[in-house]
Amino acid sequence: MSDRIPMTRIGYDKLKADLEQLHTVELPKILQRLADARAEGDLTENAEYLGAQESRAMMEARINVIRDKLSRAVLIDPSQMPKGEVCFGSTVRVRDLDFKDEEEFVLVGAGEEDYDAGKILFTSPLAQGLVGKKVGDKVEIEVPQGTLRFEILEIRLDTDGE
Repeated sequence: MSDRIPMTRIGYDKLKADLEQLHTVELPKILQRLADARAEGDLTENAEYLGAQESRAMMEARINVIRDKLSRAVLIDPSQMPKGEVCFGSTVRVRDLDFKDEEEFVLVGAGEEDYDAGKILFTSPLAQGLVGKKVGDKVEIEVPQGTLRFEILEIRLDTDGE
């Protein structure tokens, strides 16, 4: 996969800090558990050893995923994005045309997503369905759960890094 991953400097730095934490703190703890379990002798029926091996494999997988994201990162400056249309870094207020309620989404890069706070990945199907739209546009977005129908009510571009 050579797809580039858009992210802000904040998201990039957060992922880099997460990687450092996993690599220098969490992984050594697991490796110590592994060494302690290995010292107990017979490894074939040593549940602690098998658990530590599984933890190590999962940790190394997480580290590799973060390394991959960082290697494919493209740093984006939200202040350089087009005004008046949904783009990377936009805060978009929409009305759900089926349920008549309003929702707000912020289109963010990897490392900044927080779905509970409405921060969705720019590369997600929902965000990609909103990109390029303007206030007043009505959109239909196919997602795994079905079709979402929105009207764009407001677009803000917060350029203070938040």
